[in-house]
Amino acid sequence: MLDTIFKGLFDSDLTSVISVTNFLLCLAVALVLGLVLAFSYMYRTRYTKSFVVTLALLPAVVCIVIMLVNGNVGTGVAIAGAFSLVRFRSVPGTAKEICALFLAMGAGLIVGMGYLAFSALFTAVMCGMFLLYNRLDLGTKKNSALYKTLTVTIPEDLDYTGVFDDIFKKYTDSHSLEYVKTTNMGSMFRLTYNVKLKDTATEKEMIDKLRCRNGNLEISVSPQQTAVSEL
Repeated sequence: MLDTIFKGLFDSDLTSVISVTNFLLCLAVALVLGLVLAFSYMYRTRYTKSFVVTLALLPAVVCIVIMLVNGNVGTGVAIAGAFSLVRFRSVPGTAKEICALFLAMGAGLIVGMGYLAFSALFTAVMCGMFLLYNRLDLGTKKNSALYKTLTVTIPEDLDYTGVFDDIFKKYTDSHSLEYVKTTNMGSMFRLTYNVKLKDTATEKEMIDKLRCRNGNLEISVSPQQTAVSEL
């Protein structure tokens, strides 16, 4: 009875029809794997509700698409064309988010092909490695501490072109002047540099040298921000 209700209008003897039981089984497995992926991503990670919900439902969506295509080349081309029209109206994602989406799509693809045990094994292994790499520092804290954004205020009679080059050469591996702005009714310049320190322990010593050079005017140091669009 159920097979008759869910039979497609365009099914023929040459078309293999998915039973309702197999459809529900694959759908349930895909939803469970989506939850596992979502909870794995949430562990010690800043996240939004919309992204977690998307991650949980994406394997089921991919699974259903693959099951309905089921070897039909014409349907596969039509679905590929339909999906190519979709544009995500959101801010650029990070590499970590893109990786999580690919994992969800991979799990859904394997379930849709009918390999339920392989999909569970794939999800378990990849979630385990995801959590492992998420806990490892991989030197990121030490590396990020070396990159600083430095803002220095100087009087207008001081030529900002190369004024601090000798100090930067001593305390940094690289430096670049990113932004110049006049302030205090044009009587001062505010210079913004991106620098990479040679040693974080010499940061205060470098600031003291800069203070002597700029007449003890305002100096600020902050961690260098990575652009969101960069991976």
